[in-house]
Amino acid sequence: MADNSELTGQITQSLSGYYDVRTAAGQDFRTRARGNLRHQKQKPVVGDRVVFTEPDDTDHLGYLLRILPRTNVLSRPPVANIDLAVVVTAAKEPDLQTSLLDRQLLSLEQQHIQPVIYLTKSDLLTSSEWTALQPLIAGYRQIGYPVLAPRPPFSAAALATLVGYFEHRLVVLTGQTGAGKSTLLNHLNQDLALATREISTALNRGKHTTRRVALYPVGAGLVADTPGFSAINLAIVDKTELPQLFPEFVRFAPQCRFRSCLHLQEPGCAVKAAVADGAIMASRYANYQQLQSEAAERKPRY
Repeated sequence: MADNSELTGQITQSLSGYYDVRTAAGQDFRTRARGNLRHQKQKPVVGDRVVFTEPDDTDHLGYLLRILPRTNVLSRPPVANIDLAVVVTAAKEPDLQTSLLDRQLLSLEQQHIQPVIYLTKSDLLTSSEWTALQPLIAGYRQIGYPVLAPRPPFSAAALATLVGYFEHRLVVLTGQTGAGKSTLLNHLNQDLALATREISTALNRGKHTTRRVALYPVGAGLVADTPGFSAINLAIVDKTELPQLFPEFVRFAPQCRFRSCLHLQEPGCAVKAAVADGAIMASRYANYQQLQSEAAERKPRY
C-alpha cells in the first residue's frame, strides 16, 4: 500500500536531471529520480505518469519512485503517452521530402499515434508551385491523414482547427529540423515566446532552437515542443510488418491473390494495381519499395 506522502502525476518538464510533475488536481512539484530507477535503467521522460513523494523540508524536492506503464514512447522527441502528433512539414526551405514525411508517418503508425500533417512556409511558394502541391495534399487526405495546408501558413482558421484536435490529449509537434515547430507553437500560445532562428540556407537544414523538453497548455490539451530531426531509424521494422504501416495498402491487401503478399513482385497484387490506377500515390509506393530494399539489405539479428 502506498504511503500517505506518495502522489501520482505526469511529468510536464525535464531539465538537467529535474522533473516537474503535475497532479490531477493541478499542483506542480519539482522532483528528482530515485537511484532505484537508475539501477533499473529506467529514464523518466516528459509525459510519463509517475508515483513520487511530496517535497521535504530540506531541499524542497520530491523524488520519483516509479514510472507507471506507458502506452507508447518516442526517443526523438523523448515523450511518453502521446495521443496525437502534429507532423510539421515545410513546403519550402527545406523542400518537402515525401520520403522523410512517410518515414515520420510510419514511425507514428508503429507507435499507434494519430498524426496530423501541418504544412508551413506555404507563403514561400509561387502560385504555380502551390498549384502543383495540391495533388500531394489531396493524396495524403485520401489516405485518411488530416492535412492542414493554410496559405498564409498560420491563419486563424487553420490554428483553430488544429487546436480542436488537442482536447484532452498529449500532443507532440515533430518534423524535420527547420520546418517551423517552435514558430507554430508560438502562434498557438503566444505567451510561450519560444526562441526561433532562421534556418541555415547553406546546409538546407535548420538550427536546433529548443533547449529543453516541456509540456505547454494549448487549448484543452498539453503540447510538447522538442528538437526536430531529419531522419528516422526504421531498422526495427521487418519486411512483413512494413506493409501494415501503410493504411492504404491495408485497405487493398485483402484483394491480393496471396495472403502474404509483400506488394513487390507477386502476381495478382491489388496494391500494385491500385498504384497503376492512381488510387495509391506513386510516391508512397516508391518510398515503400525503398524501405523494403533497406529491410532486405539489413543483416538479421540473432
